[in-house]
Amino acid sequence: MQPMTLFALCGSLRQTSINKATLHALQTLAPASVRIVLDEDIGLLPLFNPDIEHLSHPAVERIKRQLAEASGLIIASPEYAHGITGVLKNALDWLVSGPEFVDKPIMLINTSARAYHAQQALREVVTTMSGKLIDDACVTVPLLSKTPTADDIVQMPDVATALTSGLATFCEAIHSLR
Repeated sequence: MQPMTLFALCGSLRQTSINKATLHALQTLAPASVRIVLDEDIGLLPLFNPDIEHLSHPAVERIKRQLAEASGLIIASPEYAHGITGVLKNALDWLVSGPEFVDKPIMLINTSARAYHAQQALREVVTTMSGKLIDDACVTVPLLSKTPTADDIVQMPDVATALTSGLATFCEAIHSLR
């Protein structure tokens, strides 16, 4: 049987991003029946402009294809000035008018309990875009003020358990929606 493919977006461009490390940890923690594809090049997307939306751009085509091929979308993003990061909002703007996002199951990962403004804004954006937010799969893990690697996160029992539990709930929800 083919593994379930999930697409993941990180809202940070930082090389040592906690959110990116968390998504890499989730890739490691995922069962063999789940494949998580992390877009590492979100910063290559041009700034969204409806005037050029009809033109072909490799980074835009890649992200749309990856989302279309996935059974669900996982988003992990920091909060900047009480909001969604510009790079993540830009990526979502490129996906807003296409069919790839509509009814796509979505799991949110928050690496800081204090970053609730961005999570609320992100919930609003993805539901406005007609994504299917799976609330029970959304996870907040306490990684603020730490700079763990993916390997470090995998070794944190409480964090690893929260991530794997959220992922299992997400996959169950996707199966039930089919």
